[in-house]
Amino acid sequence: MTDHLRTLASESGDENPLTALRAVSELRRELQRHEATLVRAARNRGYGWQMIASAMSVSKQAVHKKYGRS
Repeated sequence: MTDHLRTLASESGDENPLTALRAVSELRRELQRHEATLVRAARNRGYGWQMIASAMSVSKQAVHKKYGRS
């Protein structure tokens, strides 16, 4: 579990929501970087856009538009 997830897990309703929002924002950026790395790895191993899109539950066009030029 990353520090950001620990922060989110420890947040209760009576604590500062801005701290949790910062953590969510950073977590989102981390996930986007990790997703891009995994898509690149899948492509390098020969997986097609359709297989990658299915794994991500998005359309082939959506994943290719987002990562096709990476």
